[in-house]
Amino acid sequence: MSLKRYLAELSHGDNPLVSSKLANLSALSQEELKLFLEAWAKMGVARRRQIVSKLLGLAEEDAKLNFDDIFRDCLLDPDEVVRVKSIEGLWECENRSLIDPLITLLRQDSKESVRAAAAVALGRFAMLAELEKLRPEDGVKVQNALLSTIEDRREQLEVKRRAIEAIAPISLPKVEDIIHQAYKSGDSKMRASALYAMGRNGDPAWLAILVKELSSLDAEMRFEAAGACGELGDEEAVPHLVRLISDIDSQVKLSTIVALGQIGGSEAEEALRKCLGHPDEQVREAAEEALEELGLGKEPLSFRFES
Repeated sequence: MSLKRYLAELSHGDNPLVSSKLANLSALSQEELKLFLEAWAKMGVARRRQIVSKLLGLAEEDAKLNFDDIFRDCLLDPDEVVRVKSIEGLWECENRSLIDPLITLLRQDSKESVRAAAAVALGRFAMLAELEKLRPEDGVKVQNALLSTIEDRREQLEVKRRAIEAIAPISLPKVEDIIHQAYKSGDSKMRASALYAMGRNGDPAWLAILVKELSSLDAEMRFEAAGACGELGDEEAVPHLVRLISDIDSQVKLSTIVALGQIGGSEAEEALRKCLGHPDEQVREAAEEALEELGLGKEPLSFRFES
């Protein structure tokens, strides 16, 4: 089927979206992209949302598929859901040409959800800057955009907390101060973001706070603290994490298992192997993946899990 014919078929909202056909939109030529955008402009909002969501899912399932050009053009779509999905679709794109469009969305988009998504996406470039994989001038541009968002008193909390998470990898005293202030916030969401930022920041000095929050009464705080401990990779956290394998919150359990797989060491390995006998299938599968991450395959169990 020719691209023109397929796009005509795609334009009809009643036609089902077939994954195998949508996959043909991967890596379009400039001429093909032009045809796609012409058809896209004539589609209704509901159809555009369906398509961009489906393309996002396909890209996550198959790394060989590349819809980056489509997602880039859809950053300017009139619909905020399409813009957010398009930002998310560019999650693996590290091309510096994406920095300016993301900064523009962060600073100028009228929708909070889009600005928050742009902040998250800029976090990838903040990490690249910290790893010296980005031009210095680009790193400064990203840093300044995120800082101005954090310091803007008019900005919504959701956008600010995502900007704090995004800027966290940058090793500057000012960034550490921002994370500390977020942690001292009276808002629970901002405090959870601070814990996440501590993990991304990578400074071992955060470990004492993270270990303390592993015992928080708030499940979200325990979840973020466990994940951040995994990012820091300090074996000192392992005994405290092991206790959370029996947490009442399922997401905390899974975050803890992932963290143990990131940290490694004999104590973490022993705890993960015990999880292979856990009655919860999700826990067993997470433990298997964590052991594989450590380069340790599943071995026959010589013990049973005891809660």
